[in-house]
Amino acid sequence: MLEEHAKIVQFIGAADGITGRKKLQKMVYIAKKLQFSFKEKYEFHVYGPYSVELTTRVEELCNMGFLNEERQDKGSYVQYKYQMTDEGEHFTQMAQLEDASPALVSCITQMKDKSSRFLELVSTLLYFDHLPKDEQIEKLHVVKGKLNFSEEEIEEAFSFVMNLMNERAVQ
Repeated sequence: MLEEHAKIVQFIGAADGITGRKKLQKMVYIAKKLQFSFKEKYEFHVYGPYSVELTTRVEELCNMGFLNEERQDKGSYVQYKYQMTDEGEHFTQMAQLEDASPALVSCITQMKDKSSRFLELVSTLLYFDHLPKDEQIEKLHVVKGKLNFSEEEIEEAFSFVMNLMNERAVQ
């Protein structure tokens, strides 16, 4: 019944916490695009792919005490940090989820090391992955023109995705 909720708790636990709502959104989206079993529906939004369902689930999990949301005042903005609680760990055990696969843990670890900006780039490219590469890049410049992604950043994003896909295929 709450299996999808438990997967989110497990995801955040496998990351040993995630700082930033945008980062969490992008990490789950990228994992979903890599065929890990996340069911959240995504639509394109200001910061790229966004899931209202994921936002709602995280809010519910915080209200149930399975996730801890720490609000960090950064002066001109507020940043949120999410951690799995002891109750959250118990919840994932009660949900009888299989342990996160080594491929998923590796994917999460690699994404966590990247900036939200980079993950926004990657997730935006993946959102348009049904298009040829040159059209993906063209779309990126249209929808994310103000971010001025360099050719190097774009190539790094494509390489990052290929590495994750190759790791996923091997596992």
